[in-house]
Amino acid sequence: MLPHLEVRDLSVNYGEIVAVCDLSLSVARGEIVALLGANGAGKSTTLKAIIGMVKARQGAVVVAGRNVTGQPAHTIARMGVALVPEGRRIFKRMTVLENLLVGATGCAAAAVRQQIDSVHALFPRLKERGRQLAGTLSGGEQQMLAIARAMMARPQFVLFDEPSLGLAPLVVADVIAAIRRISREFGIGAIVVEQNAEVAFGVAARAYVLSRGRLVLSGEAGELRGSDRLRDAYLGMGN
Repeated sequence: MLPHLEVRDLSVNYGEIVAVCDLSLSVARGEIVALLGANGAGKSTTLKAIIGMVKARQGAVVVAGRNVTGQPAHTIARMGVALVPEGRRIFKRMTVLENLLVGATGCAAAAVRQQIDSVHALFPRLKERGRQLAGTLSGGEQQMLAIARAMMARPQFVLFDEPSLGLAPLVVADVIAAIRRISREFGIGAIVVEQNAEVAFGVAARAYVLSRGRLVLSGEAGELRGSDRLRDAYLGMGN
């Protein structure tokens, strides 16, 4: 069986505020799942807890059978989990190539060259703009660069935080196509966090829906799409 990334009974607090409560989910290598919910539902906090950017109050994060709960973000990254953050967070005053090299920090030179070739094949425009400052790229190109930078570490799983945010519909379609290719060609598992359910259902096979930090709905994307239960979860009536 393909290795899984699993979240088991995860709870995260910000002071006295409960951001995520008793959440469990999983994604296999090569699978794409969506994590949906209205603004403030706990989606981004879940990703930050998985990657080690925030501390879990209880529960566990397990990568390919190994409990990584409480490990720092750089350690979890070395175990095969990468994050494409909300807002892209590229280094705008560095070139496209320099941004990619940052993503490969700690990798052997031969592996870096191989990964650069791989991401250039995936995003040919980034090869054309290798010497260009990242801050001069279009929004869509910056999102592609953020994805490519995450790919440089040769992850088993990639966490996408609002990949469609601020992008035109045609560009969103390109981003979704890239996520599909990454899953299909590289066998990478993905968790896609989205407020826009239609975007998520365009790429994910399964979905988990959060409301006020709790899991209120999960299932096959085709079954959830357009359902009254999904609407109620977005309106905060799912729990």
